Amino acid sequence: MDRNHLRAGLIGLAVILTGLASWATSPNPPLPAHPVSSATPSSLLVQPIADTTPNAAQLRRGQSLAIAGDCMACHVRPGGQAFAGGLGLKTPFGVIYSANITSDRETGIGGWTSDQFYRAMHNGIGAHGENLYPAFPYPWFSSASRADDDAILAYQKTTPAVSYRPPGNRLLFPLNFRFMVKGWNLLFFRPHDFQADRGQSAEWNHGAYLVKGLAHCGDCHTPTNFLGASQSNRVLRGGLVDTWVAPDLTANVRTGLGGWSVDDITEYLKSGRNAHAGAGGPMGEAVSDSTSLMTDQDRHAIAVYLKSQPASPDGALPAADPGAMRRGAAIYSDACASCHLEDGVGQPQFFPPLGHNAMLQQADPTGLEHVVLAGSRMGPTATRPSPLTMPSFAWKLTDGEIADVSTYIRNSWGNRATPVSTSKVRDLRRHLGLRTIHYTVNSGDQG
Repeated sequence: MDRNHLRAGLIGLAVILTGLASWATSPNPPLPAHPVSSATPSSLLVQPIADTTPNAAQLRRGQSLAIAGDCMACHVRPGGQAFAGGLGLKTPFGVIYSANITSDRETGIGGWTSDQFYRAMHNGIGAHGENLYPAFPYPWFSSASRADDDAILAYQKTTPAVSYRPPGNRLLFPLNFRFMVKGWNLLFFRPHDFQADRGQSAEWNHGAYLVKGLAHCGDCHTPTNFLGASQSNRVLRGGLVDTWVAPDLTANVRTGLGGWSVDDITEYLKSGRNAHAGAGGPMGEAVSDSTSLMTDQDRHAIAVYLKSQPASPDGALPAADPGAMRRGAAIYSDACASCHLEDGVGQPQFFPPLGHNAMLQQADPTGLEHVVLAGSRMGPTATRPSPLTMPSFAWKLTDGEIADVSTYIRNSWGNRATPVSTSKVRDLRRHLGLRTIHYTVNSGDQG
């Protein structure tokens, strides 16, 4: 970065910080929850393209890449039509509504040129020269090739046209002015092309191309800084996605994929389940609408690349409070053992085993707390069509009880993780808008 770029970036940062400071000291209404559609029209993504269709090979490539990019997950709102947008994407800075990317020429991208689409994907610049917000993951999409961008646009122009304009974004001042993104880009974004590693296999490079590009795995599975930019020195070490945790994908045996084989990862991406885990929350949607629809070759390449990632650091952890462990064991026996069994072995492919479970041992326990409080639903796939559901326990367990049983689960059967505080559960319950239990129990407060 040259001196002028650095100066411009710092000016932009100063303005952003001023806006954040004013927001922090002013009344701020709660943001709407990230809606989850139970009827995502992903069937459009698997409709065959006939050999007689003009440019059939390019369209099939574009369809495959739209699947890899998980475009449907963001570009359909609950009850809406495929790719018509309007989904409210919750960020720390407000709500951004996804764009209409159907073939409609007025409200979609049917009238876009290939140059305009490439500029959006590669540079984060819209059809009229406006800066796109990085909720559209152009920092990851930037590495896609021009040929692949052209194929995606060609495919999107075959989708049914939907005339729909999403609501206006609800962002904090001054981020509601798109030119502010210029400062963010100067600090955190450089357009780039994918560079193959000649020392690796063709399959490894194909997996890298997907993971680091269109599949944008690191967009969720990488920690971000206070301005929402991915921390480049901690890629794939896990991140917070609203009120869910995207776990560590490195070779860390405790928190990552160190205990999974290439076949385990491939099976999980295809069915949403394997002997170790089941995909729920946002990952359940990603499996249903993206990875389960990929080719076997794409899934295997992703697995090969992920298994090559060096393990994240694993430091010492404080011991769990014996009182919390004792109380948590009793709560687990009463509320959890009927499905996950007393020894935590679960029923693989149906109720995930809890021992040596990487998801349960993440540094941030928010994901586990969310599941216990609000429940979760495994995403259905062609090979596992039953959307198994874990019920909510917010109606039954107090914040202290959830903290205790979470601490117990995170430190039993070979698991090792930081204790969970009652105050953290309380904050999450309030954020999720769930009813508070008012009776008192002898559970203590570690928060």
